[in-house]
Amino acid sequence: MNEQIRAREVRLVGPEGEQVGIVPLERALQLAADVDLDLVEVAPMARPPVCKLMDFGKYKYESALKAREARRNQQQTVIKEMKLRPKIDPHDYETKKGHVVRFLKAGDKVKVTIMFRGREQSRPELGYRLLRRLESEISELGYVEAAPKQDGRNMIMVLAPHRATKAAATAARAGSPREREAGAAEASPAAGATPGPAGPAGTTGE
Repeated sequence: MNEQIRAREVRLVGPEGEQVGIVPLERALQLAADVDLDLVEVAPMARPPVCKLMDFGKYKYESALKAREARRNQQQTVIKEMKLRPKIDPHDYETKKGHVVRFLKAGDKVKVTIMFRGREQSRPELGYRLLRRLESEISELGYVEAAPKQDGRNMIMVLAPHRATKAAATAARAGSPREREAGAAEASPAAGATPGPAGPAGTTGE
């Protein structure tokens, strides 16, 4: 950056990404000083190296913010797992579907696994139909991110929440300011209220 650059000439890029062209290093440094920006080497292996005019402090700050946001989003992506049998009982199916719905509403992805045993392995269409049924019944909340695929004795499908579903889950976790204020008001004594006279030990008067 700036005087640390050793090349005699550089390919200069302006602050808005415009191509200035190949200029001597002294000229590039002067242009940077004229607009109160830094001259930053962004492609040192190029011939000549590519340098850009930028506010390096602001660039580092924005890069750190983006990296933090990416890590936060990555941490929030949770994959739950739900296991079913191809000949599952209707009641059990509804129960497990309810769990899938709850996971999606919470903004989580769901790995749905159909487990085949014995002769069931020769009837993969049973698992496929079950997964397609589940897909259609949760379509308002999520979509198929990974289509049904045979994996040994299992068949796997991954469901992900729609963007609106995930946004609603995030908002629900955060809570609106109005809801937080209402909760705080309910937790605190009413304005002007005074405690009753003390009764017997450990009690208050009615």
